[in-house]
Amino acid sequence: MAKRDYYEVLGVDKSANEAELKKAYRRLAMKHHPDRNPDDAAAEAKFKEAKEAHDILSNAEKKAAYDQFGHAAVEGGMGGGGAQGAGGFGDIFGDMFGDIFGGQGGGGRQRQRRGSDLRYNMELTLEEAVRGVDKNITVPRMSGCKTCHGSGAKTGSKPTHCGTCNGQGQVRIQQGFFSVQQACPKCHGNGTIISDPCNDCHGEGRVRENKKLSVKIPAGVDEGDQIRLSGEGENAGSGGINGDLYVSVTLIAHEIFTREGVDLHCTVPISYSTLALGGELEVPTLDGRAKLKIPAGTQSGKMFRLRGKGVKNVRNAGFVGDLYCEVMVETPVNLTKQQKELFKELDDSINTGGRKHSPEGSSWSDKIKSFFDDIVT
Repeated sequence: MAKRDYYEVLGVDKSANEAELKKAYRRLAMKHHPDRNPDDAAAEAKFKEAKEAHDILSNAEKKAAYDQFGHAAVEGGMGGGGAQGAGGFGDIFGDMFGDIFGGQGGGGRQRQRRGSDLRYNMELTLEEAVRGVDKNITVPRMSGCKTCHGSGAKTGSKPTHCGTCNGQGQVRIQQGFFSVQQACPKCHGNGTIISDPCNDCHGEGRVRENKKLSVKIPAGVDEGDQIRLSGEGENAGSGGINGDLYVSVTLIAHEIFTREGVDLHCTVPISYSTLALGGELEVPTLDGRAKLKIPAGTQSGKMFRLRGKGVKNVRNAGFVGDLYCEVMVETPVNLTKQQKELFKELDDSINTGGRKHSPEGSSWSDKIKSFFDDIVT
């Protein structure tokens, strides 16, 4: 009897993608699976037919050959596919539940275990973050045992194959029509059993150590940035691989500067006379001292920008931020009698000039007068 076209078996078009093929197969498998149709030879045959079709069409190379040459291209390659699929109802849901329960999926492949990621909080001064620095750190972690090379077995012996899970590290638990996968209770997910454990790691394949590392901090890192050191996290033990280490940056507060992205800010105290008459002010930068020209009549709170005196962009080395200096008048304190008289004399002289000397103050007075006049009327 000639085989039916695989696309016809699944009820899909030749343009069907992987998800559509899987959906069609699951629908047919649930309908015709022998567990739901005991002693029904016709249903079992349809189940095997659907599985064979899915196995061919879900494989890119086999699908291409089938599309070009038909059944002749794959004849004999799938002879045992149907019988294998009828072994248990769980195979329909294996890849669906595998990710949820940490299983292996429908293919029965054991995933290599991966150790935990670690985080290390590193404090940096603003100067270190701006310029970059190499830092030596010590990280407590679980590392692969050097005595047994991570196998967990004593020298001269080796782990044995777990018979409970057949070396897969996972077992299926049947619950009615559903089955889920979980770590093998015998080997705890390793797939092997250690009968003669290593004396140093006691069969775990890993030991605790204080790992010394050198971390290169790139110029321009900011608060909360993370530097990933691949493979420097914890070891999974018994043939597993290391996780990663994430170095998280925290900036120590600076006495002068605050940082906003690639820009720096600082507040510079300035005298009344310098604001009024103008002059030159010396301000700090991370590269040294700089001169800031103050025009006559500058108001307190004025912001001055020094281009290129900020921070290098960690993701774009060619871009550097700016330094913003805010000048804030410093009110004199502990004045002598003579100084007080001079200030009063100056104040009287300025008030006599009115708007000519104090445009903002005069405008403010006009607004207040207008406000109260409106209330009275």
